[in-house]
Amino acid sequence: MLLPTSLVGSYCQPEWLIDRKKLAGRFPPRTRARELWRIPEEYLAEAQDSATLEAIKLQEEAGLDIITDGEIRRESYSNRFATALEGVDIDNPGTALDRSGHPNPVPRIVGKIRRKHAVEVEDLKFLKKHTDRMVKITVPGPFTMSQQAQNDFYASPAEAAQDYAVAVREEIADLFAAGADIVQLDEPYMQARPQAAEEYGLDALNAALEGAAGPTAVHVCFGYAAIIHERPEGYSFLPQFKNCSCNQVSIETAQSNLDCSVLEELRGKKIILGVLDLSDPGVETPEIVAGRIRRALPYVDAENVIVAPDCGLKYLPRDIAFGKMKAMADGAAIVRAELA
Repeated sequence: MLLPTSLVGSYCQPEWLIDRKKLAGRFPPRTRARELWRIPEEYLAEAQDSATLEAIKLQEEAGLDIITDGEIRRESYSNRFATALEGVDIDNPGTALDRSGHPNPVPRIVGKIRRKHAVEVEDLKFLKKHTDRMVKITVPGPFTMSQQAQNDFYASPAEAAQDYAVAVREEIADLFAAGADIVQLDEPYMQARPQAAEEYGLDALNAALEGAAGPTAVHVCFGYAAIIHERPEGYSFLPQFKNCSCNQVSIETAQSNLDCSVLEELRGKKIILGVLDLSDPGVETPEIVAGRIRRALPYVDAENVIVAPDCGLKYLPRDIAFGKMKAMADGAAIVRAELA
């Protein structure tokens, strides 16, 4: 399909499941944050299944073509995977600076990073069981996880990133074996820390993607709009992704009003084009969305565009999240008809 639509990953979790006020009042947790859940532990998995099923059906109702599980079971995009690895101490956390320069509790690396077991395969199986559309699942990238940890073991952060890459590569293999159509790695810290990304982050990312059995995407963003309010005019680390082995690159263009000519440098890759401004509490009209899609078409072939929000919808109110998602699908349909 021309201009297929998809979430970047997350959808908003319902108030009955998670304390959204607590969620919004802090940076995304790097260690576990069980206090966010409203449901007792013995009923939590069942409740998460119910909320995930609702998120799947809402995506279908809005008209999305590629469905995610909405990351409903996650406290943040990264901590579900990062805290499941061997070699990290989550009971005695360390500290690392987040992308805005504030200290945050993070997993403390005390031994060799290894994946003990598949982390998200059951999430993927649940997703596939409840939709007949294409499915995508997201995993935090190795560079970002290495930046969201206190390294008390490795001689260098580059070494840590390489072992994170091995763990991610193993997870990707299991996800494709379980039927994923697309696996997306989230690497926001490549934008936040471009020098380290240049020095060793891209190598780690390519190591994680090595041998992938299906299409892979990398999401690079400026941070959740609800938390990181200011946007630079352009990416500090984007043309470099022409040297990444991923098939798709996910970027923001709406809130930052990005100069889309930078996409010329990524010709040949599919672009997951962010067209929803998540800092705006209003719902875009389909015509606004269509205009944001058209801005990119001089610089990327239409058959290589996937239409998406700028970032995850995790922090939006439910009515706003659905309205924006529906406007996105309707806006893509406008441009699809024009191109046809």
